[in-house]
Amino acid sequence: MAVAVKERPKKEVWTYEDYLRLADDRRYELINGRLYEMPAPTPWHQDISRNLEFLMWNFVRDKKLGKVYDAPIDVVLGDRYVLQPDIIFISKERLGIIGEKAIMGPPDLVVEIISPATVRRDTVVKKEIYERFGVREYWIVYSDERAIEVWVLSDEGKYELFSVAEGEGKVKSKVLEGLEVDLKEVFK
Repeated sequence: MAVAVKERPKKEVWTYEDYLRLADDRRYELINGRLYEMPAPTPWHQDISRNLEFLMWNFVRDKKLGKVYDAPIDVVLGDRYVLQPDIIFISKERLGIIGEKAIMGPPDLVVEIISPATVRRDTVVKKEIYERFGVREYWIVYSDERAIEVWVLSDEGKYELFSVAEGEGKVKSKVLEGLEVDLKEVFK
């Protein structure tokens, strides 16, 4: 049974400053001033996250391209937007957005692994936010379907599907040029 993501109803509009004052160890996201509590990920979700992060990190490290981080890490996209993507990549040219407590701006690449509780938020709401704030590449990983979509920003600032695979095959990255990920290495 899926656990729903809960909105914390204490305030009408939350800011990043309010978010920083939270005094518990739960995971939250701040979306358009609304605070949402995130459920703990499942072991299957964590297997996928580890496998994909490992593949990305090895590629990035070997080519000295920048940094890869995994959740939980705050990505602050504005005073009313703090997200916790599953995996992010920041190019070496943009390492200045790495703050003491959070990533202070849009990463170059973001990965979200879909769970039943977050499907609409990850595939619609967060996709629109990442697009609006200029995340150059957005990977949506469908764990149940064993599929990955790779979306890239067009010259007009809109996401276009760049690469997709389901069940078997490979997806490739535009931002991490030369990276090809075999689905069997992710969903094992």
